Amino acid sequence: MLKALLFDLDGTVANTDPLHYQTWKAVMAELGMEIDLEFYNKRFSGRLNEQIVRDLLPHLSPQEGAQLSATKEARFRERATGMEPLPGLWDLLNWMQQQELQRAIVSNAPVENAQFMVKTLDLERLFPLVVLGDELPRGKPDPLPYQTALERLSVLPEEAIAFEDSPSGIRSAVGAGIPTVGIASTHRADQLSALGTVLVVPDFTDPGLWRLLETRRFFQYAGMSES
Repeated sequence: MLKALLFDLDGTVANTDPLHYQTWKAVMAELGMEIDLEFYNKRFSGRLNEQIVRDLLPHLSPQEGAQLSATKEARFRERATGMEPLPGLWDLLNWMQQQELQRAIVSNAPVENAQFMVKTLDLERLFPLVVLGDELPRGKPDPLPYQTALERLSVLPEEAIAFEDSPSGIRSAVGAGIPTVGIASTHRADQLSALGTVLVVPDFTDPGLWRLLETRRFFQYAGMSES
C-alpha cells in the first residue's frame, strides 16, 4: 500500500549534475587537479563534500576543506539560478497531492544548496520534511537518511517509493528496504539497474513509471497489499 514518495534533489528533481561537474572541475583545476566526467561520476556524484575532500585532498585541514566546500557551493548556486525541474516532475507532484501521499526530500546536498534548490523550484509548500545527510551522523550511501525519513513520516519501507539518480543514493534507499526508481539523468540505466532498483527511467514522463504508480495506487485504493 503506497503511502509516501521520497525524492533526492540533485539529478533527480532537477538535472544539476552538469553544473556541479563544471563547478568542481574549475575548483579542482585551481588546485592543480584535472578531472573528467568519468572521474566525477565515480568520485564526486552523490557523495557528501566532506567525503570528497577527505578522499581527494587529504592534506587540507578540516577548516580548509570546509572553506573549499563553501566556495564551491556558492559558485554552484551562482550558476544554477535558471535550473529547471526534470520533465514530468510537476505531473508527478500533482498526482502525489491528489492521492494525499506523504512526502519528503532526502538529499546529500549541503544545507544552503538544499534550501536554494527547494526555493528556486518552488517546492517549499509541498515538502515540509527535508532530510539532509549533512545534518545526520551518516549520509548516503548509508541507509540512515532514508531510515530517518521513514521514521519521521511513520511509514514502512514497503509503503514508500524512492527516486534517486546516483549509485550512492540508490544504495542508501535500497539499503533502507525502499522500492527505488532510478532516474537515469546522470548515470547509465544499466548501472542503476544493477544496484537493485525496481525500475529505471530517463525522467518522470516515462510510461513505465506511471504504470508502476497506478498499480500501487490500485492496491492502496482497494485496501490490499502487493504481497
